[in-house]
Parts: sequence; structure tokens; C-alpha cells
Amino acid sequence: MNATSSFIYTILEWITRFAYLNLLWVIFTLAGGILFGFFPSTTAMFAVSREWLRGNTDKPVFQTFWSYYRTDFWKSNRLGLFVAAIVFLIALDIFYIQGSAELLSWTYVPLFAFMLLFVLFLFYLFPSFAHYDIKVRNIIKNSFLLMLINPINNLLILLTLVPLYFLMSFVPALAVIFGGSLYAFITMWFAMHAFNKANKTSGQAEGLSE
Repeated sequence: MNATSSFIYTILEWITRFAYLNLLWVIFTLAGGILFGFFPSTTAMFAVSREWLRGNTDKPVFQTFWSYYRTDFWKSNRLGLFVAAIVFLIALDIFYIQGSAELLSWTYVPLFAFMLLFVLFLFYLFPSFAHYDIKVRNIIKNSFLLMLINPINNLLILLTLVPLYFLMSFVPALAVIFGGSLYAFITMWFAMHAFNKANKTSGQAEGLSE
């Protein structure tokens, strides 16, 4: 196999991997009735992405995904309750503001600031779940701290994901086939750099609980 053929084969192999992982994410989300399947499926997808980034690309994707899905089913749903509660409060605030007088329009500013912080926080939440074998409350604390101490990393994630979002909006088929898995891989890649940076800075990341 020459260099060109090897390169094409590698590209096709990764395309297949991302498509398959995304398919598993969708299937297992549906298998859990969406409500109980989304978070276990999402954390399993991030865990598989972490394995790939650590060089463990030979592990069977289905068995790896299923192992994480099954093992972390209840723990990931406890994390999901926290995320769902925050999303509910944001939706409630938006509904309240839209139904209020125009004089309350200034309240959009702190709300949008909070929403931005929440999005940045989510960039580390699922990767932290996959990376650290700790309690849910510590996952939440770690994710928040990592978000605060990595402003440049946050910006790089946004600069990577925003063009990807517009590309997938322009070609919806890409979102259906690769949306979840590409997001997981990209954010996991950046998050692992943040984890490594934190560990190098203070040995075992001062303030983070492992």
C-alpha cells in the first residue's frame, strides 16, 4: 500500500468511526427512552473519544461504548438532572422576560452572560465525567474550575465549533451523521489539553478532586 492509498484508507477509517459512534449515540439515546438514554449515551460517546485520543483506537467501538453506557447509566443520569435543572431555569427566565414589559429588556444581559458561562462549563462537564472517576458533585466543581482557568482554551473551542456549526447548518446531513461524535471528539481533545495543563501546573491539579 503506497502513501496515498494509506492516507485515504486512514481518512475513510476515521470517517467510519465517527459515523458509527454517532449512530451508537443516537440508538442508545432512543433505547433509554431519550429522557434516560441521552446522558448515558453522551458520556459513553465522550469516553470512547477519550480512548481514541489516548491512542486506544483498536478497542472495539461497540463493546467500549456499551461498557461505559451500562456502568455509568445511573451516575450520568444524576449529572443529567443537574444539567436539566439549569436548562429549565434558563428557559423559565427567557419565558418570563419575553412575557414582561420592555423595561425588563436589560435583564437579557446577565441572562445571556450566564448562558455563555453555562455553555463554556458544558465544554468541560462531559469530558470531566469521562476522565475523572469521581463523584458527580466533584465533576461539577472540576468542570467549573477548568472553565474559569482556561479562557484561551474556551476561545479556541468556540473558534473551532462555531464554523463547524455553520457548516453542519449548511449541510444538515453532516450533522445527522457526524454531529454528536465530532463535537465529543473536538471538545474532549481541548479538555484533555486543559487536564494536562492543570496537572503540569500543580502536580495533580490543585483544587481538582481525583
